[in-house]
Amino acid sequence: MINQTLNEADSKMSKAVEVTREDFAAIRTGRANPSMFHKLTADYYGSPTPLQQLASFSAPEPRVIIISPFDQSAMSAIEKSIRDSDLGVNPTDDGKTIRVTLPELTEERRKDYIKMAKGKAEDGRVSVRNIRRNAKQSLEKLEKDGEVGKDDVTGAEKRLDSITKKHTDEIDEMLKHKEAELLEV
Repeated sequence: MINQTLNEADSKMSKAVEVTREDFAAIRTGRANPSMFHKLTADYYGSPTPLQQLASFSAPEPRVIIISPFDQSAMSAIEKSIRDSDLGVNPTDDGKTIRVTLPELTEERRKDYIKMAKGKAEDGRVSVRNIRRNAKQSLEKLEKDGEVGKDDVTGAEKRLDSITKKHTDEIDEMLKHKEAELLEV
């Protein structure tokens, strides 16, 4: 019962770390990265559709992304979605593809992105701690119901703390890498 609770908490924490990793990927750095567009959707035949389902992305140069729509009729919707996003880019189309050139990041914009990354890292840490709290409550309930002893719960809480630390350290490490990437000129 204890192992099941700990394994469940570990898997949920891993998912929270993965969500944080995806959030970090969406933060624009000086380099072109197709994952910047993962959270964007375009209105395609009346329904919001993720851009990955509408086009292929390639980064032929460090600061350029080429978007090739599978259906040419979706081109204007994709372009509008990118223009209206918070990425701060202006897409241009040549009739067949959409070209997104990323402008050089200003110092002020870099600081804004670092602040955003810190916020997303904190959100990730908070969700990991919430999962820890829920697991701890489950362990205490097991003890209260008499299913396990106090020593077992104490040992399990120590293991839970080490699992929590492992995941928060992973988030901190990702934040450190993202900050370095953002400060790189």
